[in-house]
Amino acid sequence: MKTPLIIDQALLDRISLQAKESRRKRKNFNFHASENDLSHRLLNAIEPGTYIPPHRHMDPNKDESMVMVRGKMGAVFFDAAGNITQTAVLSAGGPVGAINIPRGTFHSLVALMSDTVFFEAKAGPYALLTAEERAPWAPQEGEAGAAAYLAQLEKLFA
Repeated sequence: MKTPLIIDQALLDRISLQAKESRRKRKNFNFHASENDLSHRLLNAIEPGTYIPPHRHMDPNKDESMVMVRGKMGAVFFDAAGNITQTAVLSAGGPVGAINIPRGTFHSLVALMSDTVFFEAKAGPYALLTAEERAPWAPQEGEAGAAAYLAQLEKLFA
């Protein structure tokens, strides 16, 4: 039998440090045992400078819910042509502390302060994004133009 996991500041600090040391400036801490699990629950630590390319999930079971644990991040939502349709600033204990992203909605996240951590829940199993789920109008991670595109997203929250 598994023992309960206490999510304390020490755990959050450890995940945030791993995100800071990561080339991608983010780190997941999964509560689900396997990528094949039908329910994915995780802490996601993100640092300023991480680029999460706009994407969507087309699986009818892949709505995503995110609840801020600490820090601050911006959420950006797009239409199919890449036009921004909505933004939100999320912060732990702030006026907006959580979002639910319906499947099929293009979205990206921007870390607005160091040590940002949110809880994420969505259906599994894990699957790589398909071409249809990647935003054709935005650079992918590591591609030319990704840093400039991230800077544009960050300006939305300056």
